[in-house]
Amino acid sequence: MTGLIDVHAHFVTDSYVGRARAAGHDLPDGVPAWPSWSAGRHLELMGRSGIDRAVLSVSSPGVHFGDDAAARLLAREVNEDGAAIVRDHPSRFGLFASLPLPDVAGSLEEIAYAFDVLHADGVVMESNAHGVYLGDPRLEPVFAELGRRGAVVFLHPTSPVCWRESALGRPRPMIEFIFDTARSVTDLLFAGTLDRHPGLKVIVPHCGGALPVLADRINGFMRLFSPGAGPAPDAVALLRRFYYDTAGPAFPRQIPALLSLADPARLLYGSDYCWTPAEAAAEHARAFAAAPAPVEGETWPSLTTANARALLGGCPR
Repeated sequence: MTGLIDVHAHFVTDSYVGRARAAGHDLPDGVPAWPSWSAGRHLELMGRSGIDRAVLSVSSPGVHFGDDAAARLLAREVNEDGAAIVRDHPSRFGLFASLPLPDVAGSLEEIAYAFDVLHADGVVMESNAHGVYLGDPRLEPVFAELGRRGAVVFLHPTSPVCWRESALGRPRPMIEFIFDTARSVTDLLFAGTLDRHPGLKVIVPHCGGALPVLADRINGFMRLFSPGAGPAPDAVALLRRFYYDTAGPAFPRQIPALLSLADPARLLYGSDYCWTPAEAAAEHARAFAAAPAPVEGETWPSLTTANARALLGGCPR
């Protein structure tokens, strides 16, 4: 059986957690505790879950805690740490590098370093950076550079700016992450970012979250409010240009909803480890391997692994 390639896998370091806690993130996004991570434990999970390779990234709350200079230093630190893990295990791990958004100049500098020096597989971007969503025109230079490079952009949700009112005291990953993903992707659609930068390859997490059930509604509003000149945009067609990972509770309801929207050639496997506990991640992998695939003659592992290899340029490197 073809082993899985996990595009939604996280790591943390003691230094990163210490800096996040010092910035007030004792309970990250309302989750009761920070996870711990080591390459050894991650490799053990991969071994019993049929995962050949995992592309590591830093999850929410990201690396920017309010100070541009500190964010640049922390982005460089976690990217160097991630690259060192890849060097130690080149056939097992990859890296989506962190950017110090919304600092555009710092992010452009880190893009160059991440790709040209660290040879990262792509970058991770939070759904918003201190209220700056991904369709914001201030981020245009970042997307222009990523598009020029034909870069993979792994989108990861974070808490919306209104979470104190909207989360009702509950952990934000439960609902807020899902809708902030939809908010940010919709912002990209309205901004026309993918049309201006066709080289971008954007991964949407968590089976697309709410997007499969909102796609027709978004489409109607885009047509209603599009400028008069030229054909009306087709949001459904645009959403089919994204890649989608399958992290989270994919079965029995999320995957059927996703398959109503996404191109099977753009579906990818995701575990969400280490923020998803190891046993839950292993159970997700077992369910994923056992479920019938949407393409005849394929399994979910063979389908998503072939898709990941095509997206990432063939891996392991």
